[in-house]
Amino acid sequence: MTKKAFVFPGQGSQFPGMGKELYDNSDSAKKLFHQANEILGFNITDIMFNGTDEALKQTNVTQPAVFLHSVILASTLGDSFVPDMVAGHSLGEFSALVANKTLSFESALTLVSKRAQAMQKACELEPSTMAAVLNLDDAIIETICKEITDAGDVVVAANYNCPGQLVISGSINGINIACEKMKAVGAKRALVLPVGGAFHSPLMEPARVELEAAINATTFNQPICPVYQNVTANAVSNSDEIKKNLILQLTAPVKWTQTVIQMIADGATHFTEVGPGKVLQGLVKKVNPTIETISA
Repeated sequence: MTKKAFVFPGQGSQFPGMGKELYDNSDSAKKLFHQANEILGFNITDIMFNGTDEALKQTNVTQPAVFLHSVILASTLGDSFVPDMVAGHSLGEFSALVANKTLSFESALTLVSKRAQAMQKACELEPSTMAAVLNLDDAIIETICKEITDAGDVVVAANYNCPGQLVISGSINGINIACEKMKAVGAKRALVLPVGGAFHSPLMEPARVELEAAINATTFNQPICPVYQNVTANAVSNSDEIKKNLILQLTAPVKWTQTVIQMIADGATHFTEVGPGKVLQGLVKKVNPTIETISA
């Protein structure tokens, strides 16, 4: 039996003009974009459709913009949108939770906006960053991270994106030390990323606390299909468990490789990426080259 998996991208897949085609060609999409402007209190549509790369990189814009593109695209798919399972990469988990009816559009957009603001504040509290490490065994990366953290600089594995690509997160000094150590033991590359902070690390704890209050005040419904969450990489259908994992997500690693492996083990034969870009399709192919991947 074939199962359809729908996956939703996270921060980094934004581009100028995103969502404009949806807005122009669908009355229902146009209505949701206008609703988003009201909920956010600023014209995000203007920035998405006409803004520069720089404008779209602001965290308070990027996160809701990617979310909106994904969720509104999903809403226009009609009868072709019948997910057997869903997952989202980091921010994309909120899009996935709208897709499987756990969260309403309004509730999820409000949470995404609060998440972006809380993360921005956490970034300003302590300078921090992330780095992509290529072609080095996960266990070696984890060992080096632990050694540096034990010595006083926070560095952790943050995004298990696909085999041979792991993103680390931590203090600026810790990340610089880690990159040198990882290149010395054979990493093909260890490249500091142009991000504002150490996402999915203990340095996001102030943001986690702030978001926890907002999540606990939000209604979570019974989903129509399982969501494979970043924190566990397993299928979750219980709304209380979904809520708990979503709270943990900001300071825990994104287990995307493990998620894709588990979705395939549970019967996923087709992966459809819903949102801007094709990043997740590439990651799925690197996990299993035989799986069919398409854009919505």
